Amino acid sequence: MLDYKNSGDMKVHAKVESFDKKSGSWFEGILFNNRLVFLTICIVITIFLGIKSLDVRINADFNDTIPTKQPFIVNYLKHYADLQSQANAVEISVTADTGTIIDKNYLNTLRKISDKVYLLPGVDRPFMTSLWTPNTRWIAVTADGLDSGPVIGDTYDGSPKQLEGVRQNILKTGEVGKLVSDNFKSSMIYVPLLEINNLTGKPLDYGDLSRQLNAIRDQYDSQGVTLHIIGFAMVVGDMINGINEVLMFFAVSVLIATMFLYWYTRCIRSTLLVVFASITAVVWQMGILSLLGYDLTPYSVLVPFLVFAIGMSHGAQKMNGVMQDIGRGTHPLVAARYTFRRLFLAGFAALICDVTSFAVLMMIQIVAIRQLATIASIGVGILVITNLMMLPTMLSYTGVDSRAALRSLASTPEPGPPRSRNFLWNFLDLFTRRNYAIGAIVFMLALGVFGWYVGRGVQVGDLDNGAPELRQSSQYNQDNAFIGENFKTGSDTFIVLTDTPEQGCLNYDVLIALGELQWQLDQLPVVKSTNSLASFAEYGSMLMTEDAPKWFGIEPNQPMLNSLNGGLPANLSNFTCSFDPLYISLRDHKAKTLDTVVNVVQKFIANPKNQSPNFKMSLAGGNAGIAAATNIVIKQANENMLFLVYFVVIVFCLITFRSWRAVICAVVPLTITSLLAQALMVWLGIGIKVATLPVVALGVGIGVDYALYVLSIMLKNLREGATLSDAYHQTLLFTGRVVILTGITLATGVVTWIFAPIKFQADMGLLLSFMFLWNMFGAMVLLPSLAYFLLPSRLFQKQTPSG
Repeated sequence: MLDYKNSGDMKVHAKVESFDKKSGSWFEGILFNNRLVFLTICIVITIFLGIKSLDVRINADFNDTIPTKQPFIVNYLKHYADLQSQANAVEISVTADTGTIIDKNYLNTLRKISDKVYLLPGVDRPFMTSLWTPNTRWIAVTADGLDSGPVIGDTYDGSPKQLEGVRQNILKTGEVGKLVSDNFKSSMIYVPLLEINNLTGKPLDYGDLSRQLNAIRDQYDSQGVTLHIIGFAMVVGDMINGINEVLMFFAVSVLIATMFLYWYTRCIRSTLLVVFASITAVVWQMGILSLLGYDLTPYSVLVPFLVFAIGMSHGAQKMNGVMQDIGRGTHPLVAARYTFRRLFLAGFAALICDVTSFAVLMMIQIVAIRQLATIASIGVGILVITNLMMLPTMLSYTGVDSRAALRSLASTPEPGPPRSRNFLWNFLDLFTRRNYAIGAIVFMLALGVFGWYVGRGVQVGDLDNGAPELRQSSQYNQDNAFIGENFKTGSDTFIVLTDTPEQGCLNYDVLIALGELQWQLDQLPVVKSTNSLASFAEYGSMLMTEDAPKWFGIEPNQPMLNSLNGGLPANLSNFTCSFDPLYISLRDHKAKTLDTVVNVVQKFIANPKNQSPNFKMSLAGGNAGIAAATNIVIKQANENMLFLVYFVVIVFCLITFRSWRAVICAVVPLTITSLLAQALMVWLGIGIKVATLPVVALGVGIGVDYALYVLSIMLKNLREGATLSDAYHQTLLFTGRVVILTGITLATGVVTWIFAPIKFQADMGLLLSFMFLWNMFGAMVLLPSLAYFLLPSRLFQKQTPSG
């Protein structure tokens, strides 16, 4: 258990001269006997890191969101240069407001849009395609054999004859439904992106790219066309551009926390000091991120507020302790030292638990989550200095308002009867009695079982169409729905990778295997269309027999298949004809959809009759393939992470309290909250993914703070001879009521996020609010109920206070 041997008598010292400055631990002495030097150093660090924090940007890197060591992704990166249809791309549908795309004005407008997009930063220009790019070609059989050419040639002049030629060329591409909608009212501009801005050499700024694309949309929407734009860049760009609104909700949360704290203290100076210390931690965190060269991402932008929230929780405890001691007539310096002496170990243990819990996320092989873990760990580590050390030293100078101190003391009677007349404190104290304790334990365990049963249905991956990070009413999801309804291809592409020997991509065995797999995939309701060299060979066979449909198929004639080499589409093979990608366009990228496709492909590959020395099939490319790989990693990491987070919490609680009984009292409420949170995710339709996985660790890490503050004081009172009822009642009046205050305050603050424009941040606000409240409820109700059976007073009556 906690060691209070050096805590001193903690008597009232109205004058600092009567206080023994050598009392307490050596660390306390060094800190408070040199407090001016310490605060000066903190001021210098704050100014320096404050300046550096101005350089922090909000951006995202596509490659940071994928698990680069997962086998699917290893295969994808191996073929990155061969996949001209890359996972990170923007698709722009240009729809004619009236008539069809076979129109002079439409095609002129499309050319202007295509030219503007072509010049945008980060565009992989050689592989961009539209009706106007030279790599969009038709193919046909002539008397001289296969012939091809651009859909819109150099002689195009907008005349009716040329427009008819464009229509015929489009039909000969075989891309109707993909490049052009079936009703000929829309055409697609496909824009693959580089990770580096080719104009500046710096990482691509998705927020800026999204704004430029939206500017093009706004410019041409009034010129007879409507643009629909989808792709990772637009999702992240919309999230980045919505951050300003999100920051407004963060500001509201900070204001709510400040107002609640002032309502509790009625002391402006101490309230502002707690807020200042917590904001200082965020400033230091941002400054260190700048020094490390990190950017904030839409996934980690929540972390600074969480650091502020944790800081407010610990700061309120320190302020409350100082306020009560000053109310008893103690000098501010002595009151600060007493509070530091009583609560530093509990606060330090809680923050170390937080840091280690967040650091567990480092095990996940996804850069975005690792960066989030690093950012969170740095921020919480800083709180040890700003809120456990700097805040008490500042309070030792400023003290608190004398009326506020007396008011605080009036609600905190001395140990023993008469008890406080506050109904809430007396009600909570009932849970230290047998019948109430049994009732609470049975009720909470039943809730835990219920949460486990419902939570089994939580899925890994996305559960909504389009971009679940954004609301379904967002511009992006409306665009995605339009493209999905009007094109055979959409935003979700899964690619099966097939390697062959050089010049072996048209081998009959390879094409037959690809064709068989395509046929199986085409039977799946979740598949919109497929495309590969097999389907191209079937189409080519028909072309070479005067378009006779009966010859649509793969003929066992290798010389004829080899003759197709000259007209191969660039996206269906590589330069050496040693790679055959199979493109699978999906209706969505929901977890169930991806699991279905992966299972079908893996079963096909595992079948011995589909294996040959002439080819090797593997998974996976495309944004849907990457999502499938990410889901696999997240599913594995989720179970391991929960185990490690709780293992860390248990170990640190054991080190802190040196009692397995106390550990059970602290951990069981956290476990029940975790189970209920997973049930809540099922009800809300929230999947476990890159954006949501860290919340589990964050909820456990923050929740253990409450238990540590309650248990540390309760155990101290028990060791001093108090009954369990008296020990808990006094704990409620000291640290317990601040736990309730911070739990309600933080839950009220983050629940405002449900109005945020970014859906996943709204979901996180709801989840965190739920966890704040339930962790607080568990610490106030279930913890003392468990203590009745695990920490009865008789266990402590035989021990000395220093025991």
